[in-house]
Amino acid sequence: MGRMSAEELRAKILELTAEYYRLAHEPGQQKAFVPGESKVNYAGRVFDEKEMVNLTDAALDFWLTYGRYSREFERKLAEYLGVKYALLVNSGSSANLLAFATLTSPLLGERRIKRGDEVITVACAFPTTVAPVIQYGAVPVFADVDARTANIDPEELEKAYSPKSKAVMVAHTLGNPFDLRKVKEFCEKYGLFLIEDNCDALGSRYEGKYTGTWGDIGTSSFYPPHHLTMGEGGAVYTGDPLLKKIALSIRDWGRECWCDSGVDNSCGCRFTRQFGKLPLGYDHKYVYSHFGYNLKATEMQAAVGCAQLEKLEKFTAARKKNYAYLKEHLHDLPELEIFDKYPESEPSWFGFLMTVKGGAPFTRNELTEYLEKNLIQTRNLFAGNLLKHPCFETLQEGVDYRVTGELPNTENIMNNSFWIGLYPGMSKDKLDYMISKIREFCRNS
Repeated sequence: MGRMSAEELRAKILELTAEYYRLAHEPGQQKAFVPGESKVNYAGRVFDEKEMVNLTDAALDFWLTYGRYSREFERKLAEYLGVKYALLVNSGSSANLLAFATLTSPLLGERRIKRGDEVITVACAFPTTVAPVIQYGAVPVFADVDARTANIDPEELEKAYSPKSKAVMVAHTLGNPFDLRKVKEFCEKYGLFLIEDNCDALGSRYEGKYTGTWGDIGTSSFYPPHHLTMGEGGAVYTGDPLLKKIALSIRDWGRECWCDSGVDNSCGCRFTRQFGKLPLGYDHKYVYSHFGYNLKATEMQAAVGCAQLEKLEKFTAARKKNYAYLKEHLHDLPELEIFDKYPESEPSWFGFLMTVKGGAPFTRNELTEYLEKNLIQTRNLFAGNLLKHPCFETLQEGVDYRVTGELPNTENIMNNSFWIGLYPGMSKDKLDYMISKIREFCRNS
């Protein structure tokens, strides 16, 4: 047998990678679910041989940084969402950082966010939706959430507004779209930017249009529990060419140049232009128009993401189906309130959120402790109320942040709400087990 060429060997390696998946990871090779003995995770990776083949293919290239798979993922994500531009980054938290930093660029003139300007948001959130605002020196203004949806209450927006307001930056809670029509109209009324933290809601729609595409900028996370995964990863997307230009610069060290890694002179005038007070003809690749970061993902992450993106519609359908099944079998429990959606929205649910009602003979923690003892993972709604966390102890209300009232719905969620999983890998027997244990606890209490 003759020696294989590099191309033939590569094909063989990829063939064996697919075979390895079937032997080691295919669902039929996994242990069967045993109620009370097997753990029911709130989320997890769902993948097949395509992710492993892509990952190996990228590793064999050994390009490692931004490359062909990264470009493919950005193009296909933008096509899926129906936006002009998508930029791949290394996490959803980095996506939020990049989205906010983009709106501080001097290229935006008087609209740009400056230190001391205000950004309307909620305290019932994941911290990295708010962290970039504080880290930059802007002032977050915390409005309460709607009791039915756990999303920002549109009726609270006017209370939060001031002449210093420059933007609204909020998330679609657990895949459930906030009232985009009212929030968008509010932003247009006052000329505010809208950043949609879409990290928990990729594939959700409002009035038929994907969440993350209504505002000026949308963000996604590709951490393993999310709607698709790269292990770590995220994205920023927009339809505005200026915002895309700024975001690309800040993502890539703040540079003025837009060449891909390993490419030179895309502009055709690398050594002929004047920038700032630099000498005429200073190398365009080393001109910096922003104070930026390096937030790029790797080729291996992007390779996995490309395979995951092909499954997104199937994942979304599974999430909707699992949510409907849980709601059908838990909605009649008088002790629990199940969160609702707006009629105009079509959520791709991230989790199944419930609140223990006032007057129930048990607390949220008693129920979640029971479920955890029975190997069912539960989660609170992230920070519950960010203002109660140690990170706020060094901040001064009225100076570093503002609050619009007592935030009663935020407080209720912090004290009484929790959620369980419904990700695409959640089989019917796991759903039935969670239902039976919740009903059993309520009945025995």
